[in-house]
Amino acid sequence: MESKNYQDELAHIRQMMERSSRFISLSGLSGVVAGIVALLGSVYVYFIFQREGVDYFDGERNIYTPALAQELFFVALVILVLAISSGYIFTARKSKKKNLKIWDSITKKLLFNFAIPLVAGGFFCIALWYHRYFPLIAPSMLIFYGLALINAERYTLSDVKYLGISEVVLGIIALFWLGWGLIFWAIGFGFLHIFYGILMYRKYD
Repeated sequence: MESKNYQDELAHIRQMMERSSRFISLSGLSGVVAGIVALLGSVYVYFIFQREGVDYFDGERNIYTPALAQELFFVALVILVLAISSGYIFTARKSKKKNLKIWDSITKKLLFNFAIPLVAGGFFCIALWYHRYFPLIAPSMLIFYGLALINAERYTLSDVKYLGISEVVLGIIALFWLGWGLIFWAIGFGFLHIFYGILMYRKYD
């Protein structure tokens, strides 16, 4: 009996230390929803290509005009806003359910570490767009997003690190298949988010 009580106390202490050092309210459902939004956005982009007379799957290397690249950039921006909004909603709901604060010092550290590679990557992609290196934008987005996840992992669930590594590897592969950014974008921001979101939901939610 004493041994069981001792183990329970250790488990409780471990849980309290985890709560004080890591942001554990991150919801797996937010990843699933973000992935679905990304896939819907990819389908929408495909129809934009059809409207512009671009046969995306004709086996040719796809190079786009500045006007089309600008439209795709704003579509990606809208998808990002929708994904972040859905992530906040599900995370806030999980925090409320577990009676945890959604905004504290750990959250600030998490966002700061996440933002450093993400903001740098954002400016890098803007520079690529400015210099019309459009095929490099999608791989760069995947790589910098993956680095942001890896950098933020120390303040949240460890599974985030593996998602980040997957995104970086996929982005590097995409660098050797320029012009097929939509496919890699859909895999990285769509299917990988859904896959890891489901795993995290089953493990933590």
